[in-house]
Amino acid sequence: MAYDLHLEGRIKQVLDKKRIVYAGKNMMGGWCAMVDDKMCVGIVKNELMARIDPEFHEKALKKKGCRVMDFTGRPMAGYVFVSPEGIDMEIDLEYWIQLCLDFNPKAKSSKKSKK
Repeated sequence: MAYDLHLEGRIKQVLDKKRIVYAGKNMMGGWCAMVDDKMCVGIVKNELMARIDPEFHEKALKKKGCRVMDFTGRPMAGYVFVSPEGIDMEIDLEYWIQLCLDFNPKAKSSKKSKK
């Protein structure tokens, strides 16, 4: 199944409004916004994939539509999925994207170093 193109457009609008420099990348059958060469926020099918501070993980799971990211079959601390009902309002989508942007400077890059 392809990912939600409408959600991609909404994410891009928020990032553009905040004047965030990002690169869109197709990955994991979905789409991801890379900020400073790090996975920041994305889409898998019709859900938002949010990379957030692991210290905020448990609190985030209490939010509407949020669940553990288990894409690989095991939970990943600091990554959550948010269902469409958790981001149907622009203010909710902006909340999740801001959490991702707040964590991004602390996130480790998965970019391979050149030898």
